[in-house]
Amino acid sequence: MSTIAEVRDLRVEIGGRVLVDGVSLAARAGRITAVIGPSGSGKTTTGLALLGEHPRGARVEGLVRTRPGAVGYVPQHPAAVLNPARRVGALLGDIAALGAGCRRERRQRVHEALRLARIPDPEQVLRRFPHQLSGGQQQRVVLAQALLHGASAIVADEPTTGQDTHTKAGIVAELAALAGRGMAVVLLSHDLTVVRELADEAVVMRAGRIVDRGPVDAVLDAPAPAATPRIPRTRRPAGPVRLEVEALTARHRTARGRVDVLHGVGISVAAGECLALVGPSGSGKTTLGRCLAGLHADYRGGILLDGARLPNSLRARGRAELAAVQYVFQDARAAFDEHRPVLDQVARTAVRLRGAAPAAAREEAVGALAELGLSSGTAARRPGSLSGGELQRAALARALLARPRLLVCDEITSGLDPVNRDAVLDLLAGVRERTGLALVFITHDLVSAAALADRTVVLDGGRVTPPAAARATAGC
Repeated sequence: MSTIAEVRDLRVEIGGRVLVDGVSLAARAGRITAVIGPSGSGKTTTGLALLGEHPRGARVEGLVRTRPGAVGYVPQHPAAVLNPARRVGALLGDIAALGAGCRRERRQRVHEALRLARIPDPEQVLRRFPHQLSGGQQQRVVLAQALLHGASAIVADEPTTGQDTHTKAGIVAELAALAGRGMAVVLLSHDLTVVRELADEAVVMRAGRIVDRGPVDAVLDAPAPAATPRIPRTRRPAGPVRLEVEALTARHRTARGRVDVLHGVGISVAAGECLALVGPSGSGKTTLGRCLAGLHADYRGGILLDGARLPNSLRARGRAELAAVQYVFQDARAAFDEHRPVLDQVARTAVRLRGAAPAAAREEAVGALAELGLSSGTAARRPGSLSGGELQRAALARALLARPRLLVCDEITSGLDPVNRDAVLDLLAGVRERTGLALVFITHDLVSAAALADRTVVLDGGRVTPPAAARATAGC
């Protein structure tokens, strides 16, 4: 069984913080190796090392054996590596042009990569910009890019995170098919159901070290410390209507003109209430959330906050309106300036939107971050030194520092391990019960939705699904 890439006794240190220490891992042809562990355990740092990549300014020790182009990377948030200004066809065409052959041969290679990545209706996908694709479609496009580059191994970082059941099953089938063709797959995941279904070997990391490894069933069935049971919270009666969405029809601009993606959607959320918004990938959940926050202005209909109509565009909203509606993105890394310390960026929200004094804002930011399990020392680093889960918690703290009346959370628990997920859910429950915060919780995680939400609305095809049909599709 040939080894395509490997690291031995890898140690990565940045700014005095050890990210991984003494890690050895290999990507082997035809094998699927799952690397599991809590947020911040070093999974992504180890996976990127197989590509020969390391955080900027890191000190690296140990052996890294790979070759350019041999290992492709599918990140947890694929939009971050897709050029938003170019259509998918142009992105893939540029890669195909690096190889020999005429235009027809290059086009054939693009279509073959799309076929291997299991992209349905490839002609439609090729005409779209990345932001017009669902998360699952974006992942497949990034996978097609790696295949066009000639990769013989794939590092898939949380590929099923934030995906509906149907899309998740498709991703599992794609990765299994790649291994069946002799490719090596390294799967970084919190989803133990997917790990058990897909992987040959499991590697467990904690605090930058490997603490267990072996056949997947043996590792996952090993005794583990008992988890602290979640205590069911007491839901208080909801207050007056905080958010009203009236007959909202939103559009996306495509190569063929504007296309409706939401069709006459109407929802309401009371003060102190949590509404879970679920549905398959591409159903319009994120578009609706972005409309609420003023991030998608191309819509008809009304959005009212405490009875006052909100301007469509973020640019037209005043400081009080900006503070009142906060949005926490699924891709937390893209929401931070990579050149500034995280703590400074969190504190700035209180200064900019509430007029707080800088010293007071910093003290408040330290407290909010600590409540989410992030020390001031960790938060004082730049975003590149934090894990995706740590950045997601920092993004939530930043939004809460605005003291919003409405908070929109887009898949914020999808990249968190169970311990950190529960901490975030408990914090959100406490904040809304203390302050009357209205919460729109966009998710595919039905466990989190059941723990937090008072009501659930299912979107499908850009429409609110009637209650009877919603019960039938609750597994999405």
